[in-house]
Amino acid sequence: MRGSEVDVDLSDALAASALRTVPSELLGHLLADAIEEVVEEGSITHRQGDATAHLELVVSGVVRVFVTAPDGRTMTIRYCRRGGLLGAMSLYRDGFVMPATTQALVETRVLRFSPRRVVDMVGHRPVAEALLREVSARADRFLDEIAGNAFSTVRQRVVRHLLDLAADHHGARQADGVVVSVSQQELADAAGTVREVVVRTLRELRDEGLVETGRTTILVRDPARLAAEEEWNLSS
Repeated sequence: MRGSEVDVDLSDALAASALRTVPSELLGHLLADAIEEVVEEGSITHRQGDATAHLELVVSGVVRVFVTAPDGRTMTIRYCRRGGLLGAMSLYRDGFVMPATTQALVETRVLRFSPRRVVDMVGHRPVAEALLREVSARADRFLDEIAGNAFSTVRQRVVRHLLDLAADHHGARQADGVVVSVSQQELADAAGTVREVVVRTLRELRDEGLVETGRTTILVRDPARLAAEEEWNLSS
């Protein structure tokens, strides 16, 4: 919290988070010994298997949450943007071990709360309700992720990842679409498949006029049209 511009960003992030209903006085106590940190693009903030309690707020940027299989394949289960909270479950689960790895997808600013202070303040109903909302939202979203990854096609998963990236690349917007920086291998990792399948999928999307592909960038030509394919459960 190093100036008025950062304060505005922090205020916006809090307003977008589950903590938005916590009264200002209680929120001030939560923030009293919180530490803000800038995480470089690509940096790992927590690794799968870690046992450290934490609660972090994404002030700006994007954090990717992913799991890694024994053979090295990865699957993205969440993109956490401004206002997203990370680690609420670690505060209350006995024998907690990180089930996933968290990584800054782009340069990201996070606010790290004191776990001890958060736990001490859970006796205040507004704080408890905020954390319950956060944990409930995570459980609901994870169930949706399981179904989505189980029943969606590779094409739908690739489309979803492109849309996630495009949503956070406003500075790369052009007259003919949005440019995102991602390699074919990174897309394969995010979609839980191999590069060869992603190459075929991108070729299909390119032939349909939805994207233009480069070596390390992809131009998303029509995000609205692309979004029509993203949901695995078309009846919902």
